[in-house]
Amino acid sequence: MTQPNMPADFFWGNSVSSMQTEGAWQEDGKGLSVYDVRPATDHTMDWHDAIDEYHRYAEDLDLMADMGMNMYRIQISWSRVVPDGDGAFNEAGIQYYSDLIDAMIARGIEPMVNLYHFDMPLALAKSDNGFMSRHTVDAFVRFGAEMFKRFSDRVKYWITFNEHNLYFTDEVFEISGYDHGERTLSEMYRIFHHTMLAHARLDAIAHTKYPGLQLGGMLAHAATYPATSKPEDVYAARKLNEFLNNNLYDAFVFGRYSHEVMHYVKVHEIDWDYQPEDASVLSKMHADFLAFSYYRTDTVNADKIPAGEAPNRYLNTANETNRFLETNDWQWTIDPLGFRTLLADVYSRYRVPMFPIENGIGLHETWDGVHEIADERRISYHRDHIQAMKDAMFEDGVAVLGYLGWGLIDIPSSHADMEKRYGFVYVNRSNHDLKDMRRVPKKSYHWFKEVMATNGDKL
Repeated sequence: MTQPNMPADFFWGNSVSSMQTEGAWQEDGKGLSVYDVRPATDHTMDWHDAIDEYHRYAEDLDLMADMGMNMYRIQISWSRVVPDGDGAFNEAGIQYYSDLIDAMIARGIEPMVNLYHFDMPLALAKSDNGFMSRHTVDAFVRFGAEMFKRFSDRVKYWITFNEHNLYFTDEVFEISGYDHGERTLSEMYRIFHHTMLAHARLDAIAHTKYPGLQLGGMLAHAATYPATSKPEDVYAARKLNEFLNNNLYDAFVFGRYSHEVMHYVKVHEIDWDYQPEDASVLSKMHADFLAFSYYRTDTVNADKIPAGEAPNRYLNTANETNRFLETNDWQWTIDPLGFRTLLADVYSRYRVPMFPIENGIGLHETWDGVHEIADERRISYHRDHIQAMKDAMFEDGVAVLGYLGWGLIDIPSSHADMEKRYGFVYVNRSNHDLKDMRRVPKKSYHWFKEVMATNGDKL
């Protein structure tokens, strides 16, 4: 059966974070973030220069426009616009984002803004232990509300926290401004709850004061398979999905946490600073879309789960190789059918438009200075995932707003490795040598340009 044409208003584009692109870590009044003080190691870079998009964004936007992209998801760096996190606003920093947004619009690229991508202002990490404190929640809401005020006339699509369910895993202690403590389960749950309150309060501001805005929650959605058909494996996979995915989707759509998660908190006497008035704050949430990143799937073996382990920590010990799937060099599985399954499952349950805003494959690549990089594996990855998305749309009936790749101009990975490359465009720098940062299109650049020319109808 021939599939219908893709919707005329479908979004195709690119997603990034500020610390992985901008550089300019001490320019124009920017304050320090927790990333700015993280040193380079033998196998990672520091965060001071990234790919220098602060100075080169016009060049990068020209490449995106030439490829045919019509959306770019950026992050506004909290510490660039509020240097200490909770003091005076830095007009030079705000002007940078205003100019960047105008430059997108001038090229026919719709801006999407993310407000937080792990880079807590250092001052708040030191003074308040990041999102352990409700004061940090207040400061973040103040920052976000000001960004709505400044940019709502030009930016329609917003998210608050990148990959929000990571705040319900041990990764939370690396991404929330957490500066000191014992990394307990109660601390994890407390930080997660505080970030959900921050999202809910900004959700209310967006929908009350700016009715034209579209705001969604975002997850890092790596669906989990049972390792076998053994009931214990199936149960562990179901439990993980409830805690790491459905718990947040329930909050974004219905304004409440999963009943199962709430019961777990009560039975295990977890101290997560849930105040009587918090239920009312959460209840006002309304997701205009459900956004997510998708790179891979996981596999859980229940035999490896320690007795008494919290469900949101199962994968710390029980994730194992899926023998049916190919992987990249970092052992991330390649699973287009998992992408389709996720889209169909979540949409069937919540009936809210879906928006995959990060998808891609990290590969080891080097450029010889002359020849085009022939990244056939990247082309195959995106072709298969876009086709899986189209199958979900046209055969499963899923409403999908767009498809944004991750870092489609090379940027350092979230763990500061420039050698894990996702881009259609090579950036000529390594972890320890800035070189000239020249932008060099790969073979996938030309493939994606042809895909965009047909609005994704031909892959």
